[in-house]
Amino acid sequence: MVRRYKGRVYAWDVVNEVIADSATFLRKSKWFEIAGEDFIAKAFEYAHEADPAAVLFYNDYNTEIPTKRAKIYRLLKNLLDKGVPIHGVGLQAHWSVTYPSREELEESIRLFSSLGIQVQFTELDISVYGGRQGGQLQKDRQSIAAASFTAEMEQQQLKQYKMVFEVFRRHKRAITGVTFWNVSDRYSWLDNRGKKNFPLLFDQHLKPKKAFWEVLRF
Repeated sequence: MVRRYKGRVYAWDVVNEVIADSATFLRKSKWFEIAGEDFIAKAFEYAHEADPAAVLFYNDYNTEIPTKRAKIYRLLKNLLDKGVPIHGVGLQAHWSVTYPSREELEESIRLFSSLGIQVQFTELDISVYGGRQGGQLQKDRQSIAAASFTAEMEQQQLKQYKMVFEVFRRHKRAITGVTFWNVSDRYSWLDNRGKKNFPLLFDQHLKPKKAFWEVLRF
């Protein structure tokens, strides 16, 4: 894949979500079962060989949780110390109106940028329900159809988007990219987790929401 798109794709998410959410270090994936921990370094080495000019990223979620953040840092530091060609870290931004806090977000940026690699925020959306990864796991299609974007949701989401982009701009020398996880509320992967969600900057009719203007106003 990397060789096929050499010169046309500038960056690759080479290895994704290998850190366990539990007390263990690495997730016991099929890659891990077959090849062991070495598959991570090898993936970066092979990608670099296929396109030496491409920027290579490790990508993961819940990077603002101290225990998981520390494990991701440990993984990246070990790879860099071994001379593995890794150039950046993607911090998945599936957030909510209550998570992360300003302090949690800033600490993650400071820690990962201290490694001297690029920091990008990937998969950005902000759930109107609290908690991590959107919460609301029941399968209730009726509630999805009936859900509405309330004034309270609007204000909470507006404040969170405003805070997040204030932090991004404050650390603009460390952050090289921000990517949204879809464009509008017409469809979101979070809709499949229970209630209809409204996590993006454009509404179901592709019109900018109030949060959109807060992001631009600085």
